[in-house]
Amino acid sequence: MSSIFVLPRFVAQALPPYTEGMRIGLLGGSFNPPHAAHRAISRFALKRLQLDRVWWLVTPGNPLKERGALRELGARMEAARAVAQDPRIAVSCLESVIRTRYTIDTINTLRRRASGPRFVWIMGADNLAQFHRWQDWRRIAAQVPIAVIDRPPQSFRALASPAAQALARYRLPENEAAGLAGRPAPAWVFLTGLKLNLSSTGLRNPDGSWKPAK
Repeated sequence: MSSIFVLPRFVAQALPPYTEGMRIGLLGGSFNPPHAAHRAISRFALKRLQLDRVWWLVTPGNPLKERGALRELGARMEAARAVAQDPRIAVSCLESVIRTRYTIDTINTLRRRASGPRFVWIMGADNLAQFHRWQDWRRIAAQVPIAVIDRPPQSFRALASPAAQALARYRLPENEAAGLAGRPAPAWVFLTGLKLNLSSTGLRNPDGSWKPAK
């Protein structure tokens, strides 16, 4: 848990605009680099989950990944804004402001500082497969509903993972996805139908530089 105190005004400045009752999806990641699949996932979630907004939370660094090839935060933020191309998608540096790389700290901060919206955490199936390795993953699941976007061929590995098995009784049928934001946690849904073959890893050169966008 983060032990560093951050003035509320700085947290407020890092939060995109929102209103009471708004349904907001949270898509965290390194965005190293951001790409069209991030936008496609966000638009897919907006439609299937009946969300009002999606916030891209650009992390200072993923605790489960090497940081050597990570671009500077400002460059990733600027690139993310250029890729988003949708007024419903906002880019935030909240995790840098609260000085954390852990999702649990982000969720705790949002629950304290932005209690009006209804948040949904969005992750790919590849992240569900390793969710049990996240800091305080059970507390994350207990505090915010989760939408998992299928990413073949990760489907079987994700649904057979320790976290998926532990949370199996809280899984909603896919046809109830539109109501996820209004459900008390723990609750999660596995969404299928989005075909993606793009990843940030595939868009990086061996030295960590970004390949030219096509």
